[in-house]
Amino acid sequence: MGDVINNLPVVTDILSHFPDAQIDWVVEAPFSDIPKMHPGVKTIIPVSIRRWRKNLFKRSTWHEIKDFKQKLQNKQYDIVLDTQGLMKSALITRIAKGTRCGFAWDSAWEPLATLFYNKKFSVDKTRHAVDRYRLLAAQTFGYKPEPHINYGIVAPALTPSWLPENPYAVLLHATSRNEKLWPESAWIELGAYYKNQGIICILPWGNSSEHARSKRLAELIPDAIVPPAMRLEEAAAMLAHARGVVGVDTGLVHLTAALQKPVVAIFCGSDPAVNGLYADSPIRNLGNFGTPPTVAEVISAVEAVNKA
Repeated sequence: MGDVINNLPVVTDILSHFPDAQIDWVVEAPFSDIPKMHPGVKTIIPVSIRRWRKNLFKRSTWHEIKDFKQKLQNKQYDIVLDTQGLMKSALITRIAKGTRCGFAWDSAWEPLATLFYNKKFSVDKTRHAVDRYRLLAAQTFGYKPEPHINYGIVAPALTPSWLPENPYAVLLHATSRNEKLWPESAWIELGAYYKNQGIICILPWGNSSEHARSKRLAELIPDAIVPPAMRLEEAAAMLAHARGVVGVDTGLVHLTAALQKPVVAIFCGSDPAVNGLYADSPIRNLGNFGTPPTVAEVISAVEAVNKA
């Protein structure tokens, strides 16, 4: 999800220099709601590589692959841009019709991917992901990106029925790897802070283990809400109306920043210099590999972004 969100400013940049550009986006099906929020994306072409890998021996999988290939090849593109620099994305790029562009050998995360491009560009690997994608697109299309970052999205006009009428904060405790988790005791202490401020805590989840953690936390955070399973568009609406958002290194904290909402990100097992929140809105990145922030540091950051 993070890669999809970090590419949104590329769409805004291209359209600011080429207003008549028509942009299609190939995206993993579960994340297709994200580019839908950008009015500059004309057509979204879902792909299901993760699911296909697990079901390669099913006939239905090969029918889906065939349909995807036909849909992608229905149009002749001027430029086919691969911003990921991975073999899987390069193979998709190879299927599409048009001049294929991507990172050079010294810049791609999987250098063999460069074999599938017609034009290749170098971008410093140590730059933040948003910068890397924007600079790659700028070299591809021949413009200089503006210093301002504009993700270009607007949250859907939805109001889930379970959302409280009172002010609420969203605590994004769930993430893809255990080393990125912040201790449950810390979340409980943060929840007590919000309770004292008269703010209800919402504890989203995405799978059964995360659901169980949300319920454990809700038992110890007064008035906390464990919401039902949500689509991304519903999650975006929830984040857009929150009084505060705090989360570990996960896609929804990046989505909050893209929506230009104040947010504090907690890093316990990843480096915020490369993958941290990156926006012109009030944000804070706290912690790093093996050095998670304290609850006091998080509360201080919450108060700072809310005043910004």
